[in-house]
Amino acid sequence: MENNSLVIMIGGASSRMKRSLSSDQKNKGVMDHIPHKSLIPVGKNGKPFLFYLVENAKQAGYQHLYLITSPGNEAFKKLVDEGGLPSGLQVSIAVQQVPGDREKPLGTADALQQCLDQYPVLKKSTFTVCNGDNLYSVGALQDLRSERKAANALISYASSGFEFTDERISKFAVMDISEDSFLKRIIEKPSAQEIPNYMDDTGELRVSMNIFSFYGTDIYPYLQNCPLDPVRDEKELPKAVGNLVVDDPQSVLCIPRLEHIPDLTDANDIQLFKNLE
Repeated sequence: MENNSLVIMIGGASSRMKRSLSSDQKNKGVMDHIPHKSLIPVGKNGKPFLFYLVENAKQAGYQHLYLITSPGNEAFKKLVDEGGLPSGLQVSIAVQQVPGDREKPLGTADALQQCLDQYPVLKKSTFTVCNGDNLYSVGALQDLRSERKAANALISYASSGFEFTDERISKFAVMDISEDSFLKRIIEKPSAQEIPNYMDDTGELRVSMNIFSFYGTDIYPYLQNCPLDPVRDEKELPKAVGNLVVDDPQSVLCIPRLEHIPDLTDANDIQLFKNLE
């Protein structure tokens, strides 16, 4: 099934990002009037981080872009209307509404469900979905457009390819993968004692960095019925995917890659992108 659509879940300007700002960065107003991390200017020309992710998507062959934002999304509308993203893609904005009985959004599974509800064409399409604060490579984005033996897929990153500290890697979600490359489980933040249980035959630890490709008809019921995480009190996309593979063990193919993924977790990461053109 052809996959020409990329859905980007736009993360907010997290409290961690704001807390990590140096005194100099605060004085320069690095986060002033920037509602989302993906809009932080980076690189030699001060383009928003999101520009570079969208540019990679364009090079990977995607034609339709869906940005999932919060209701206060004027900055994104302005960015799109003023041509602040690479040209040549059809851009649509989906708004994740907050339920009336809550103060914060209902999580990433809910965000994707609301996007599919607002753009029903996705319910019968194959598409890719990823975070807005990771700079996924052209190759990874292309991998999820390639022909495959399952309707759904995700990239399984080899942790040895990362340039992160061991402490940071320990906070990622690891993957339990079958011998024929299908996802069995996603394990959030396993203990140090558990990690050896999830290494593959080569001794590699496989990590999920929240970049998936779904067939809308398959994933939608699991988005709808995703349970609330008891700690975060949110419906999380990895849980929805986990429930899908419980019901259909050969529904999600794991595509291996060995490379680093630059991301914007805290203020120290901003300088990592200083050489982007």
